Amino acid sequence: MNPPIPLHPRHLFPKDFVFGVATSAFQIEGAADADGKGPSIWDDFCRIPGAIANGDDGRTACDHYHRWQEDLDILASLGVDAYRFSVSWPRVQPLGQGAFNDAGLAFYERLVDGLLERGIQPYITLNHWDLPAALQPQGGWASRDTVQRFVEYACHVGQRLGDRVAAITTHNEPWVMSVLGHETGVFAPGIRHRGTATQVAHHLLLSHGLALQALRAQGCRSRLGIVLNLSPIGPATSSPEDRAAATLEDGRSVRWYMDPLFKGQYPDDVWQHLGGDVPVVHDGDLAAIATPMDFLGINYYTRGVISADGSWDVRNSGKRLTDMGWEVHPEGLTELLTRLHRDWQLPPLYIKENGAAFQDHFQDGAVNDAERTDYIARHIAAVGDALAQGVPLAGYMVWSLLDNFEWASGYAKRFGIVHVDYATQRRTPKQSALWYRDFVLAQRAARPLPQEASA
Repeated sequence: MNPPIPLHPRHLFPKDFVFGVATSAFQIEGAADADGKGPSIWDDFCRIPGAIANGDDGRTACDHYHRWQEDLDILASLGVDAYRFSVSWPRVQPLGQGAFNDAGLAFYERLVDGLLERGIQPYITLNHWDLPAALQPQGGWASRDTVQRFVEYACHVGQRLGDRVAAITTHNEPWVMSVLGHETGVFAPGIRHRGTATQVAHHLLLSHGLALQALRAQGCRSRLGIVLNLSPIGPATSSPEDRAAATLEDGRSVRWYMDPLFKGQYPDDVWQHLGGDVPVVHDGDLAAIATPMDFLGINYYTRGVISADGSWDVRNSGKRLTDMGWEVHPEGLTELLTRLHRDWQLPPLYIKENGAAFQDHFQDGAVNDAERTDYIARHIAAVGDALAQGVPLAGYMVWSLLDNFEWASGYAKRFGIVHVDYATQRRTPKQSALWYRDFVLAQRAARPLPQEASA
């Protein structure tokens, strides 16, 4: 039996508040080389021995490329307002420059039209980490040339889809592409160099700003923005050392992205800390990065706790941990959102990803995922708390619609509200999906009708 639907007054969201779900291309599409698609850096990374748990790869994933109509029907059954998905750059432009692949673009046109036919708003992301592999030998995101390649790609997709999608996100989580891809090397392309990572972060932000300018210049009608993964960062203890370490980490993971986007400058403390690893910044770059956005997307999963000596262990927090080993801390989402609202002048905010990996349990053909259901409900409540405190929130999206390829974790971690049997590709909505459906329907039923609202 599903848990009670929370209908406390703080959970009654505005009538135009968007509830949705999210996915990304490499994690669900499969069809790795179908219809002219080129390889991405993640296709190459998956071939490195030991890079991915269990030697998994994304070649088949959820086979969404061939099963998209079934997946859209599942979406429609959930009653959500919106679906956020990403366009695979190498599917629509195999080499990352030069000729575009019409078959790849046609797939996304079918997807967008299928969503609109079902009354679901499409929210697209242009870069969810799967850079065309052909660009990596030329430097990838560390090369300034890739900035212009991305702008050209963004404009082409904007011309084909911009008249039908509600919003276009340039990049998903530049921190992940920069730090995990180029500093720690645990994600594609597997580089380990801090100076390269900071240059990548700068080029991602620069390409975002220039793409917004170019899309608007060609008359794109979609709302435009970026999505950042952010967390409140706090010290493990009140010691001066821990407080200083937490401030620096907040600078590297939050202010390094927020300040250039909304203040036109990098934070001084992080710049000084980086020393010789600061990025090369050309005249005009920071003004371009600070190009006004129509929205800011936030991905939130947990908080950050920092100790100067590295001794903090989340397992000693006393909180429930997800299957990823992340602390369940919904109050951190309210803390984060109110802080962002206080410290920066922001456009409307969307929670573009929020969810959890837990082990699923089948019983009588149903998937009991009470922990995930509770996680989602408590985080929606946290969004409601922030909204009540004046934060300009416009939407919330669950990560993820489907169990999928979870990057370096392969298929071992399940974030979906719909279970995927990878051997048969059978989809089974979990308890969390049914709860979310009921919650969204209850929200609609509780909202005043237009004539009541205007009376």
